Order: sequence, then structure tokens, then C-alpha cells
Amino acid sequence: MAWPSAATATGSTACWRWCGGSGTGLDTAQYGVALSGKIGAPAFYGAAMPLSRPAAAALLAFTMCCGTARAEMPVLDAATRGQLIDTLRQQLNDYYVFPEVAASIDAALRAKQREGGYDGITDATIFANVLTADLRTFGHDKHLRVNASDTALPRSAAPSREQQDEIRRQMAARGYGVAKVETLAGNVGYLDLQGFSRIKDAAPAIAEAMTRLADSDALILDMRANGGGDPAGVAFLSSYLFDQRTHLNDLYWREGKRTEQFWTDTGVPGKHYGQHKPVYVLTGPRTFSGAEEFSYNLQQLKRATLVGETTGGGANPGRMRELGPHFAAFIPNGRAINPITKSNWEGSGVTPDIGVPASEALERAHQLALERLAAASAAARQGPQPGELKP
Repeated sequence: MAWPSAATATGSTACWRWCGGSGTGLDTAQYGVALSGKIGAPAFYGAAMPLSRPAAAALLAFTMCCGTARAEMPVLDAATRGQLIDTLRQQLNDYYVFPEVAASIDAALRAKQREGGYDGITDATIFANVLTADLRTFGHDKHLRVNASDTALPRSAAPSREQQDEIRRQMAARGYGVAKVETLAGNVGYLDLQGFSRIKDAAPAIAEAMTRLADSDALILDMRANGGGDPAGVAFLSSYLFDQRTHLNDLYWREGKRTEQFWTDTGVPGKHYGQHKPVYVLTGPRTFSGAEEFSYNLQQLKRATLVGETTGGGANPGRMRELGPHFAAFIPNGRAINPITKSNWEGSGVTPDIGVPASEALERAHQLALERLAAASAAARQGPQPGELKP
């Protein structure tokens, strides 16, 4: 069966991707590298959130199964540092979504370089971490990052079918992001989704989860550990919460000055939850990128109540760009534009409707759901009040 894409887009397909923080030594943008066989395509939403240990282990398996050449982490000299900085500056000027900001970052990097701010750094990982911190300080964009790897990054050789199959098996072992599906007391459905995996692979798992929860009287969607992923996956999941085709989000790309539109799809498989029953979305500081888009979209459409803490604040999609054999940078070349607010959550994050510590969000949302269901049940038992018309 061909699983439908929930996104109606103009131009090439984009992907949200969640990326490991510099402390993990691993980067889930390598998911895209492993599947496409090269740096630079497709476009990603890359998050600055750290990977869990299981995710890091899975990613390491992906990298190893792809047969990329292992090598010692390079020791940097002044010439290599200079070349990497020059390439980074060029990539920023060529691709960063805001050209004026790219020019400002370029000037700041050159100034620090002239002042000797990078002199003496010979460790590749430390150098990548320093550049990442500088990019975010100078550019105020949490998606900007530099990665160093002791694995030579693939450029053009596509992985074999067997290698791609192994990657997909690893993704399946992690449930395509579906961590838990259950029914809580009071017939309140609960889905813990810890990433929007590529919808081409993840659609059956999402469809199965939502079909299981379709008859719930209220629904809690947990995005607290979700760092983002495929924007088509965001639209796909959202489609189970609406009865008609609904405009969710746009992505504007600097290259070609083009805009992709993302809408719900009434034809997603399985049973639908629909748009007339309550939805609660749990958020926290680790909610990032695509998960923020999901939360923001539903909030602006008044389809869900957000419970928890303010999210991470990253709304600029992009892709990995090669800086050298062992270095790559995530450079945003687009930005999200909500069709209602004409803005996004970049820098500020998504503010929940009900603020509680993230660790208490599930308990609070469940309580809210039970109270709402109890109130609706009581109103139904009482029937129309004097003077009220029956529906």
C-alpha cells in the first residue's frame, strides 16, 4: 500500500531533522546523509537538542553500517583552522536564510580570527564546539552548528540497498519515534512521540497509533522529548485531528525565494480522532523544531491546549553543508511562516497555554481532560436549561 503524504508543497521536499548536541559526538543529520549518500540534500530542520543514549547508539549503528571510512580525528593546525573558517563563512553567505545576518556573522568570525581567538585549538571536537557557540552568539539562531567527526563524511557515494535496509531496521526498532501509546483513566488517550521520523517510513506506525486512540474521549500528545523531524510527518499526524483540509504552516526558502505550503490530508489511513474532541499537547525545553511547529500550529488554530514549559525556540530549517572531510555545518536556509500569525517561534519558543514544570505536564493535562469530560457529561445529563433552545 502506498502511504499518502500529508503535505501539499510547491518545490522540492523539505525535512525537519533533529540533531544531537555537540556533547554527543553524533549528529542525526547523518540519518539524511546515510539515506541520501551525500551531504547537502534534502533540507532539514535540525535541532540543538541532545540525543538520548538509545538514539545515539542507533545513530552510531547507522553510521557504521553505511561503510564510511573510519579515520583518526584530525589534529588541527593554523592552515586547517583558517580553511575551515573561510569555508564556513562562504557557506553562510551563500545559503543562510537572512543574508544580512550572514554578513554580520562573517564579520564577527573574521574579527575573532584576526584577534587570535582560535589560535592554539588543535582538537577537532573542541574547535567545532567553539564555532557552534560563536555562530549562535553572533547569529542568535539555535539551529546553527558545526560538527566534527572521526568518520570521513560521505560526499556522493550512495549507500547500498542492504545498508539502507539496515538503517530502516534501526529506525523501526526505535518505533519511528512512537515511544508509548496507551489509554489513561477516563478514556483519555496518550501518545508519546519522540521524533517525527521520515513519513515515508513512519506513516504506518503513526496511523496504527492514531487508530488505536481514535475512540478516546480526550487526547494527550506528548512532545516533551521530541526534537523535530519531517515536516510532512507533522502534517500527517495533524491530519488525524481535523475533519477538513486545513492550512498548517509554510516554509520559505532563500534559494529561489520559494514557499512550500503544508496542509492536513483528509485521506490519511486508519480511523481519525476528529476535530470535536479535546486535545492537549505537552511541551518543555526539549521540544524543538518540528515538534514546536506541531505545537504552534495547533495552538494558533485553537485545536489544542498546550501544557508544560516554553519550548526551545528553533524555527529555521536548513541542511548540513560540508566544510571539510571531517567537518560539516548545519546552516538554515529557510524559515517557518505561520499562515495565521505570519510569524513563528524562532528565538522565543512556543509559550504553553497552561504553564507547569515539564515533569508535571502529563499529570496536569490528564486532570484537565478529566475535568472537562466530567463537565461535559454533567451538562449533557442536565439537558437544555429554561429558555435555551435544543440543538
